[in-house]
Amino acid sequence: MSEFSPGDRPEDTMFRDAVDALRRGDKPRAKELLTLLIKADQNNPTYWIWLSASMETPKERIYCLQTALKLDPENGTAKRGLVLLGALTPDETVQPFSLDRPRAWEEKLLLANEKPREKGLRAVVKSPAARLAGIALIVAGLFAAVLFGFVLPRQTTIRPTKTNTPGPSPTFTATPTVFGAVAEATSTFIGPTPLWMLLPATYTPTPLYVNTPRPPQSMDQFRSAEEAYQNGDWDAFIENIELIIPNEPDSPDIYYMLGEAYRFKKQSANAVKAYNQALEADKNFGPAYLGLARARLIAEPGFDAEFLLDEAVRLDPNFGEVYLERARFFLNRKEYDTALTELESAEELLPESPEVYMTYARVYVEQDEDKKALEAAEKAYSLDITSLPVYRLLGELYIHNGRYQDALDALGLYVAYETDDATAYAFLGQAYYEKKDYKTAVEYLDKAYKLEPTGLSKFRFYRGFANLELDNIDQALEDLEKAYEVDQTSFEINFAIMRINYIQEKFGTAYLKAESLKSLAETDEQTALVLYWHALIQEKRGEGRDAIRDWQALLAMDEDAMTAEMRADAETHLKSFVTATNTPKKPTATATRKPGTATPTPKVNTTPTATKTPKASATPTPTKTP
Repeated sequence: MSEFSPGDRPEDTMFRDAVDALRRGDKPRAKELLTLLIKADQNNPTYWIWLSASMETPKERIYCLQTALKLDPENGTAKRGLVLLGALTPDETVQPFSLDRPRAWEEKLLLANEKPREKGLRAVVKSPAARLAGIALIVAGLFAAVLFGFVLPRQTTIRPTKTNTPGPSPTFTATPTVFGAVAEATSTFIGPTPLWMLLPATYTPTPLYVNTPRPPQSMDQFRSAEEAYQNGDWDAFIENIELIIPNEPDSPDIYYMLGEAYRFKKQSANAVKAYNQALEADKNFGPAYLGLARARLIAEPGFDAEFLLDEAVRLDPNFGEVYLERARFFLNRKEYDTALTELESAEELLPESPEVYMTYARVYVEQDEDKKALEAAEKAYSLDITSLPVYRLLGELYIHNGRYQDALDALGLYVAYETDDATAYAFLGQAYYEKKDYKTAVEYLDKAYKLEPTGLSKFRFYRGFANLELDNIDQALEDLEKAYEVDQTSFEINFAIMRINYIQEKFGTAYLKAESLKSLAETDEQTALVLYWHALIQEKRGEGRDAIRDWQALLAMDEDAMTAEMRADAETHLKSFVTATNTPKKPTATATRKPGTATPTPKVNTTPTATKTPKASATPTPTKTP
């Protein structure tokens, strides 16, 4: 089977229409059809490959081809496309495209004795006898045309009746929709394709649980509402639903749908009104209680919605969305075990919902179960590889698990589409910091603080350290002092501020900070760092006796507690003192320390990499809190 065949559905009319549109050069139409196909079958690599051909930008083409390659790692077409786009290193396993036609210029270079003897029709045409026969046939044909076309009288002119020649449909075939109606052709989308257009469940709302057959007088309006629902056009959806209400004043699901649209628009007051109208039509309509709970929580995040959620479960125990919302509710109340119990019920009723596994992941994050959280997030990704929130969550969890390159890949794709998410930019900055790309880390953290100047306190920790590594001392101190206001007990933050005070030759301030670090050091490595820098500071302050005690205490420690360079420095500094008079001689070999010069930058616990990576939901401190 060809790599371009649509898998197990070669008869798929929509796919043929998409391919025909591409061959005609109608990329917008092809993109529209292929997007619909992917919504129905997002694990078909062939659809992704063809979709890449309809994209306008290299970034979009690369994304489509990378997705196809993930689904089919041996797909040669995807590999060749990525190689041509510069997104994949060519190797022997990637075979070049085969030629569909011969190279005419190669034959021209052949000598007479190298050219193959012509056979078949070409040999006949070059024969003189064949040429004469051909001329005779042409003359006879012209004579017949004149005779029958002009000489013989024409009594009537028969014109063929116009017929509809069967062929591929100019629009896509009907597919099931969330409303249970038949989809109509949508308008052509022009421009770069947002990732949410490929999204069946995340950026379009969760399919409505209620699917009531509509009366004939409502069908046309309901189809229009359906189209607006699929496109996320809530104003058009509301307009069409309101036109249906006079035809179905006693249908609770119509009011429920109206409430959902207002909820998606964050208009909680209108949503509450619509949900209450649904209950007036049927007081036992369970989904309306779920809607009320969600709308009230939008207006008042601290609202106790448990009684509404309980009522929704009582009236409709098979409504999986209720259990999912209950899990989120208990997660926000930090009742993690109860949240997991609710998720088990939601998983049973909604086994293919990525939202269930994303909520699992968030619960596990709060329980410090980073491995389980990552497994749940990857499960959500496998269910919907085009869900942007999944990429956001995966990026955060990859950071927690030390997989910084994976975090860069996931978050990089996310911010390509969600350009206003300050926290995502901050996580990108953290990941680049951990990769020791300090310049890029500062760039992304600057973007984050430009979007959210007063928040993201915990990430000032990383921008401060990155600027310190780049010798941007003033900027580093500004961020680290703000980080200190949030967490005054962090060894790393206090240590970094001490280093900056030393670089700025504020040795008295550096001494006070070094003294406070003695009580914050929890490991041998941290104690060694304190002794090392305390000794350097005391030398600068002229306190030679104290410096000698620090150097001696450092050398008495286990060698594994420090770097070899730190131990060598301690020995060198001790030798520089004159011990005969027991009076410390001011060392001359020691210059003011600056990052990256004479003073080694200790690699143990001097940067945030030694502490627990902060999480979006944790307290805003650079170190892990209980």
